[in-house]
Amino acid sequence: MIWVVVIGFFSGIISGMGIGGGTILIPALIFILGIDQHQAQGVNLIYFIPTAIVALITHTKNKNVVWQTAKPLALYGLAGAAAGSILAVSLEPDLLRKIFGGFLFLMGLSEVFKKKNNERTEVHGKR
Repeated sequence: MIWVVVIGFFSGIISGMGIGGGTILIPALIFILGIDQHQAQGVNLIYFIPTAIVALITHTKNKNVVWQTAKPLALYGLAGAAAGSILAVSLEPDLLRKIFGGFLFLMGLSEVFKKKNNERTEVHGKR
């Protein structure tokens, strides 16, 4: 039970920062609690609702939400979520886990190279 508290707390911190708690929550549910990929993603979706509401309230109070951009993104995101959920439930759990792992890996690489480009720009005084 202590793992549920730890995983939930740290995923909540990441969610509140806008990074996406699922990046911690899903692997933790799979590797620490032994839940399969489909169940972990389902738990993540339920977990996301209250954490997103709290984060949205906080970011709205701090005027960090650009509603003209957010509204169409949310609308198209709903369509994408429907398509993605249909696709996800049709995939084998092992394949879904590999796709999710590959996605996390690519996002990590993206962040590493983005940081290097930002450092290079700062060194050459172009910032």
